[in-house]
Amino acid sequence: MTIKERWAERTYRPIHRKWPRLARRATGWLMVVELIGLIPILVIFGISQPDLYRTDLWKIGYDNGLNSNPNMIVYAYANHRPLPSVPLVWSRVLTSFNVAISVVSLFFLLAKLISFIMKVWFPLIALVVNIAITALYAVSVYGQVGPDYADDRYPSPAAWYFRYGCDMAKPYGAYKACQIAQSSLGLTLFMLVIYLLNLGFAAWAMWPNKELNSPKDEEDGDSTGGAELKPWEMQNMQSPTGPSPFTPRTQAFHTLDRQLPLRQKGERFA
Repeated sequence: MTIKERWAERTYRPIHRKWPRLARRATGWLMVVELIGLIPILVIFGISQPDLYRTDLWKIGYDNGLNSNPNMIVYAYANHRPLPSVPLVWSRVLTSFNVAISVVSLFFLLAKLISFIMKVWFPLIALVVNIAITALYAVSVYGQVGPDYADDRYPSPAAWYFRYGCDMAKPYGAYKACQIAQSSLGLTLFMLVIYLLNLGFAAWAMWPNKELNSPKDEEDGDSTGGAELKPWEMQNMQSPTGPSPFTPRTQAFHTLDRQLPLRQKGERFA
């Protein structure tokens, strides 16, 4: 083995790397699972905008002494006090953020599908994308859970409908809205697990391994390997011997060749 070949084996290729066979198959199947979870989360986040249940659940919690007052901003304006910071769980920012990450997830899923088919979905790209999307969904989970410490009298480590259920919302006619809020968190956790799995497979593919440092994809070897001819196949490929095939056109050419005037004169004087 030459020095160049030894150096090529030891060189770590961060960009053009092979996917391990198991990681590649798992990534393909996870795209199907990701689509199954992405469709309902797009619907729930879409109908929740701008304020399907957020303020109603906030008021229910305050009436039962479980979180801060939704009129805190109005009271601050009336009393000429500094505006308090609205907890993330009750803010419109979280609602818009959830809609944005669901749309971004759909875009990256389509881009990943095309890249995966074109064999340009390299582990490095997958690692960066999955880190970013995992962080976004982690922020969404934190925001939907809580906490709410805006009012010292009613500290809330998590939203009340996750701690006590939705029965408290029935007298207010907000039972279905409460269930939608619970479902949104469940679907967000589901998507977070999917992206964590994708992140794990991408990190595995990026782990130093001399067998994965080839600049070609693992399927490239299969497509080119089949084109190589074996020695016993080459032996059977011989040039055809024996008389040429006889056709009516062949007979016509032979007849025409014998009847040429110049050829006949040449044969007489020879």
